[in-house]
Amino acid sequence: MAHTKVLLREDVDDLGARGEIVRVRSGYARNYLLPRNLAVQATAGNVKGIESERAALLKKEAKERSSAEAQSEQMSSLELEFKRKAGEQGLLYGSVTSMDVAEALRERGYEIDRHRIHLREPLKRVGEYTVPVRLHREVTIDLKVRVAPEGEVIVGHLTPEQQAELMKPAEEESSE
Repeated sequence: MAHTKVLLREDVDDLGARGEIVRVRSGYARNYLLPRNLAVQATAGNVKGIESERAALLKKEAKERSSAEAQSEQMSSLELEFKRKAGEQGLLYGSVTSMDVAEALRERGYEIDRHRIHLREPLKRVGEYTVPVRLHREVTIDLKVRVAPEGEVIVGHLTPEQQAELMKPAEEESSE
């Protein structure tokens, strides 16, 4: 397979940080990194150009980090609640995804890309969860998300103990 070296202009998840020279497959560079201006070819001229911009990049990085830290302080007390239809066992008929969390944050005035919300899998049970949100490469917060049943849960033949168990937070799933 043909590989090429590129110089990253922005942080790319699972690849590298801004200013690094990385070796990637040619198709990935040609079809994804270069058209989105995430990277440039690692020629001698480009490397010198980035070296001269390094001071400006460091200032930009510090500013982004400080704004992410300020935003994390604002969001630290934030708790999101989602109402979904649920069955007898507390299973949702749908799920709560990272897109739902991003939309709820947008409604509260926070512009967070859904790719920065790290749900291992969609939330499919009633309960309370902790969802990691990466605001910056070095700044991550744990957002509290509560999934509640919409309207009344159809409890049918459940005992009061089973009903209490149904409404209890799903701790074993949130600790993963």
